[in-house]
Amino acid sequence: MSLNIASLLVAMTLSMLIMAVALTSVMGDVNRAARLGQGGAVLQATGWVLLLASGLMVPGGAADLTLSTLSMGCISGGLACNAAAFELWCGRTTPTRAPAMVAVIMTAGYAAGFSSYAFRVGWANGLLAVQMALMIVTLVRRPAVPVGRWRWLLVVGLAAQMIVTAWRGVLGAFFTDQFPAFLTPHPVNVAFALVTNGTAVLTLVGILLAHRDEAARALERLATTDGLTGVLNRRAWLLAADIELSNSIRSQRAMSVLMIDLDYFKQINDTRGHEAGDHALQFFAMALKAACRSGDTVCRYGGEEFCVLLVGAEEDSAHAFDQRVRAYLEDAAMRELGYLLDYSGGMARRAPGETRMADILRRADRALYQAKEGGRARTVDAGAPARARQGQRASMAG
Repeated sequence: MSLNIASLLVAMTLSMLIMAVALTSVMGDVNRAARLGQGGAVLQATGWVLLLASGLMVPGGAADLTLSTLSMGCISGGLACNAAAFELWCGRTTPTRAPAMVAVIMTAGYAAGFSSYAFRVGWANGLLAVQMALMIVTLVRRPAVPVGRWRWLLVVGLAAQMIVTAWRGVLGAFFTDQFPAFLTPHPVNVAFALVTNGTAVLTLVGILLAHRDEAARALERLATTDGLTGVLNRRAWLLAADIELSNSIRSQRAMSVLMIDLDYFKQINDTRGHEAGDHALQFFAMALKAACRSGDTVCRYGGEEFCVLLVGAEEDSAHAFDQRVRAYLEDAAMRELGYLLDYSGGMARRAPGETRMADILRRADRALYQAKEGGRARTVDAGAPARARQGQRASMAG
């Protein structure tokens, strides 16, 4: 029993229309990647509707040329949107422009060479296959964030579609007598229709799973990151600190903790407003991250309090970190905030035989209290309570 090409393509177009409606309906509030995925689905569905409609026009006429060219632009543009979406879902912040450039070139060339059936079939199918190859490269490359197995489903589907699309282009360009019309029931055309139906479903599944992965990552970030400053929250930092403490004990490596309280932070909120206070917290978190070495971790411990875990830091290294932060504030606070910003700090290192992070934090907290009682704008070392590191300038007074 022979398969009807027209029925297969109509079924595929209906599937794409349903996919486009489903994606725009069920994904809810979306970001750039999801909007591109939705746009790709809408464009491809529109493209196939236009392509089927062009078959109802007088062959080679103005309406056929217009509808066919628009259809190629939509189909190719949809692939470009999907390529960009999958790059973003794989954690790459700047998608490559190559698929979009191919879409523009393909559409322009198709319109220019429309009068030659062999040219336009070979040109369109060949460049669509190139776009699919670019998408496969995107999906095969190591992602910058953890992603699920959905990308391999897409790779398989796109590889199959790329092969039959390229084969279809070769057939139309060089063996035109075997493929003289769009709906010719040649085995390659049948394979194209069947594979494209399957790829449409795989693309829908891939987009939904990619969006789900991104939502899961966002929830994880919300669970571990302070929403205002972008550093770890207290719970996530304590978990990381316990792991590092175990590593420190096992390897007999030094570890220091710096507890920090911004000086006179309430005055910033009272005199300059809470928005200025939020900006100060964000700026200070950035200053701490800028001073960190690889492996050090920062958290917002609560309110205007921060904690820094300094991995492998002996006394001199820990105090060097403190001085880097103070030097950064000295240089940048007035420029970025419009006023001086300083802090009081309490520093503690893991003592021999110490096995509980709570004990280290307790000593650092006592040292922080001594720094505040001693006049602020300084860091007190719990290992040398009489010795304080004074900042190079007075703390903010208003």
